[in-house]
Amino acid sequence: MDKYGLIGYPLGHSFSIGYFNEKFQNECIDATYENFEIPSIENLTEILDSNPELKGLNVTIPYKEKVISYLDSISPEARAIGAVNVIKVNHKGNKTELKGYNSDVIGFTQSIEPLLERYHKKALVLGTGGASKAIIFSLKSLGIETLTVSRYERHGCVRYEDITPEMIKEYNVIVNCTPCGMYPQTDDCPNLPYEAMDSHTLLYDLIYNPDETLFLKKGKAQGATVKNGLEMLLLQAFASWNFWNSDADK
Repeated sequence: MDKYGLIGYPLGHSFSIGYFNEKFQNECIDATYENFEIPSIENLTEILDSNPELKGLNVTIPYKEKVISYLDSISPEARAIGAVNVIKVNHKGNKTELKGYNSDVIGFTQSIEPLLERYHKKALVLGTGGASKAIIFSLKSLGIETLTVSRYERHGCVRYEDITPEMIKEYNVIVNCTPCGMYPQTDDCPNLPYEAMDSHTLLYDLIYNPDETLFLKKGKAQGATVKNGLEMLLLQAFASWNFWNSDADK
């Protein structure tokens, strides 16, 4: 039986395990999907050694960037983004080869594109991790200028406290790539001047639990268009399966 899985820490909120195991059952695929909650990326070698039937992995917080040094090759897109969330595992004799891809950019692009209007020209990207790198890559490919927001003083970023109502009007696409507001901390939200939002504002939250975060609720109350990350997850899971099962690299 083939095996697939997810590496990350923590994995209590994982969507993938339910999605893939249901897919395998419904489509009579002789495979299983497991969560591998590892406290350090160094544990990846142990996972590979003890699961010889492993064919592919998804990668989530906090390893999308750290995992790159463990890979034998990486797709040009994932290299340009600087983050990997899909690994194809090839077994060639006694050797295991790992190739990294990024399906976040595929899922996000396909999910947000139908919501974009001609007045959506600039975006605030909340967070600086691996997911935000894919989102910035995606937005730029859609012709949208980006500005990254961080809690800390960083080169090329603005801090939350520096965001003015005028900036909200100018950067009217806002994407939350942080865990802020995710279950169980549902009464939390990014510190923004929500009162400056209106019907021209588009809020996208990568979080899908809860369905509507406080970030989305507060924007919606001002007339903003809002969307959570569930469709993106479905689209990137579909892309993951295609990467694992493509004939290329075999």
